[in-house]
Amino acid sequence: MPVEFRDLRWAITVSQHRSLRQAAETLRVKQSTLSRRLRNLEHKLDSKLFERTNGGTRPTVEGQEFLEDARRVIGEAEAMTARLKTRSRGESGRLTIGIHTSLSTGNLRATLLEHRQRFPDVDRHFVDGASEHLISDLASSAIDVAVLADPNPNWSGRSLLLWSERVVAALPANHPLTGRDVVHWGELRREPLLMSQRGPGPELFKLLISKLGSSDPCTLLRHDVGLDRLLSLVGADWGILLALESATGADYPGVTFREVHDAEGPTRLSFRVYWRQANSNPSLRPFLDLLRERYPDLSTYPGAG
Repeated sequence: MPVEFRDLRWAITVSQHRSLRQAAETLRVKQSTLSRRLRNLEHKLDSKLFERTNGGTRPTVEGQEFLEDARRVIGEAEAMTARLKTRSRGESGRLTIGIHTSLSTGNLRATLLEHRQRFPDVDRHFVDGASEHLISDLASSAIDVAVLADPNPNWSGRSLLLWSERVVAALPANHPLTGRDVVHWGELRREPLLMSQRGPGPELFKLLISKLGSSDPCTLLRHDVGLDRLLSLVGADWGILLALESATGADYPGVTFREVHDAEGPTRLSFRVYWRQANSNPSLRPFLDLLRERYPDLSTYPGAG
C-alpha cells in the first residue's frame, strides 16, 4: 500500500515533539486524527514505529530507521521542487549568449555582471563569432540570444534596440595620429588597416566603405583571428585596427586608442539583442527583462520585441 507524503511529514513531526498532543497542535489537527493516521501508517508498513507511554511518544528502533529515510525522502522532494520552481522562473538553468564585441568594458559587460549578480544560479555560456554565424546559430537554436551590431537584415525574428558604442582606432603607440585627440575617417585612407572576419569586423568594414566612399579605401590586412591577437599586432606596429569602445577596457602594450569622428562628431555603432519568439528556455525572459529595465527609453523602439 502506498505511503503518502503527509504521513511521512506527520511522523517526523511526532518524533520531534515526542508528544501527540504537541505534534497535533503544531500540525493544527485533532490529536485523535493524528493518532489514527499513525496507526494506519504502521498497519501499512506492518511495523511498530512509536512506543506510546504515559511519558510520551518515542520512535522504536524500526521507527528511527524509517524516520531517517523519511527525512531524506522529504528533503530530496523539497529540493527537487525548489529547483523546478527556480528553473521555471528562469532563476537557474543554462543561458547561451552569442556575442561579437569585447567584454573588457561597456554596456554588455555591465549587463552581464548585473545578470550574474541577480541570477547566480544561471549558467551563462558564451559563443563568439561574426554576425552571420551567430544569426545562423540563433535560427538553429544553438544559442538562446545574440547581442549584435545593428542592423541585421538576415533576421526576421524578435529583436530589441539597446545601446550604441563609439568607433575607435587602435593605433601603434609611435604612430603620428596618436598626437591628435581624435582621428577623422579621411586620415585612415592611406593607412594599413587590420580587418577581422570575426566579431563586428564585417560591420566595421561596411562602415569604413560608407565613410570613405570606395570599395577599396585603403590597404586592408585581413586576418581570421580574435580581437586580442589583432591588438597584439597593432602593438607590434603591424597596422591600425578599427574597434569599438568596449575594447578599450584592457591594456595592450604599444597600443593607443583614439575616437574616430566624421563631420558630425563621434561615429557610433548601434547594438540589438536578437532572439527567437518560440524559444521556451525560462532563463531567457529574465535576461530580456533586465535589458528592458536597463534601457527603458529604447524598449518601445519600432520593431522591438
